[in-house]
Amino acid sequence: MRTTRSLLLASTVLSGVVVMAPGPHAFAAPVQLEVLAQASPGNPAEDAKDRGQKKVPARPAAPKPPGPPLTHTPSARTPQPSHPPEGANVERRARPEPPKIQPSHANQPTGPRQTQVPQRTPQAPVMNKPHPAEVTPPGGRRNVVVQPKGKTQPPSPVVRGAPPSKSSPATAPSAAQRAVPHPPGSPAQPAAVVTRAPPPKGNPAAVPPPMQAISKSQFIAPKGQAPAPGMNAVRAERRETRQGNRLIIQEPSRTIIQEGNRTFIRHNEDDRFAVGARNVQVERHGDQTMTVVLRPDGVQIIDYDDNEGHFIRRVRRDRDGHEIVLIDNGFAGARADTMFLNLPPPVIHMPPDRYIVDADNANDALIYGVLVAQPVEQITQRYTLDQVRYNEPLRALMPRLDLEINFESGSWQLTSDQVDRLSVIAGALNRAIQRNPREVFLVEGYTDAVGSDVDNLSLSDRRAESVAVALTEQFGVPPENLVTQGYGKQFLKVQTDAAERANRRVAVQRITPLIDPQAVGMR
Repeated sequence: MRTTRSLLLASTVLSGVVVMAPGPHAFAAPVQLEVLAQASPGNPAEDAKDRGQKKVPARPAAPKPPGPPLTHTPSARTPQPSHPPEGANVERRARPEPPKIQPSHANQPTGPRQTQVPQRTPQAPVMNKPHPAEVTPPGGRRNVVVQPKGKTQPPSPVVRGAPPSKSSPATAPSAAQRAVPHPPGSPAQPAAVVTRAPPPKGNPAAVPPPMQAISKSQFIAPKGQAPAPGMNAVRAERRETRQGNRLIIQEPSRTIIQEGNRTFIRHNEDDRFAVGARNVQVERHGDQTMTVVLRPDGVQIIDYDDNEGHFIRRVRRDRDGHEIVLIDNGFAGARADTMFLNLPPPVIHMPPDRYIVDADNANDALIYGVLVAQPVEQITQRYTLDQVRYNEPLRALMPRLDLEINFESGSWQLTSDQVDRLSVIAGALNRAIQRNPREVFLVEGYTDAVGSDVDNLSLSDRRAESVAVALTEQFGVPPENLVTQGYGKQFLKVQTDAAERANRRVAVQRITPLIDPQAVGMR
């Protein structure tokens, strides 16, 4: 009996030693068990053991029926990209898509709500492809060409750019590029975020070209909505710098220069060309910057600037590749920087109501006659576009049309009824351009004498731009045949410091004979 018990005890001890002996996978087993415990449901037998209860044998699981092929729907554990493809609006039946978050580096305005499908605008390091996560307020566009299956929304334009220059690293947008903030409780502002190419060296007054398409809602109030005032927000974004005896006031999309007794404003015409564009591309070619805007009709508008941001030339390229040079300042050479001229006012030998025509009270024939009229005096030389813009005696050589536009106070957005009043001028412009594709017309903005010089100058320049945008977007006037300029409360029609409706006006005049006399006789 003792021998049997001894053998049984020895067998038990040996069995314990064998069980406790470390094997090659002794340290891997606990990790494997932990993972399995996280990936599968709890075992009632193991739970009973941990509680010191009697071990219950695990019931075998029933066999599962074969599942569908794996090619049908991805598993819930299928890894997803951390950033979905740009523009992929994924529809989910079970839960709504979370709202999109605006970039945190810019104070984005909310903007008026649109009834149309919102288009988003890329925010990107300048002169580079915009980052897909950056968007603008409703009404802008983004660089998206991906069209989700089953969607009817048209693709947004592709925005391309050149690499950032070494002197202008890719950083967050500057104050002049960020959204314009507005005081709490004030009406929503029109979208004002525009991504621009790097500013040119040595010329802080230049406004770089845009690198994106722009929404027309910044210029034309959506139907059924009141125009959004914006001058308070523009003031908040102004930045002043001094360069010698020049005071440079920078604001979103504008630069105002005060030099001696002169105050004038600059903007970039490519902003207007980019309204509703299919594509905007900015390229560096040696010491020049070329901005190519592809319009919805397939026409390309190409503007060339020098390395200091001075405008050189504008070319129109149609869908067949044919080009027309509309404006060319290259003839001036070194004289291109001479903007201000000492010119006497012209002597007018025609009836005043034929020299300055009130478009509200004129018939179609008279309006068209002004837009194809010859100068009131013989022109002995050719002038640059800036010389025409900044010398009133030079512009006075051409008859003009005046049109009163009653903008809301502090706003540059047009309402639908104001847009309709432009139809008679638009028809005459289209007729004149069809007669001579190289015609160029200046759209001028004016305010009354109430308010500061700087505010009125900025407001009038934006209003002139809005009128030009409406002429293009609503009536098909080619944008490349127009230029715009604001003059604020200079050149009052009625000499008074009080609020005067007649002084709040827009003027349109032909400037082709001033900038290119050879183009006048072309048909």
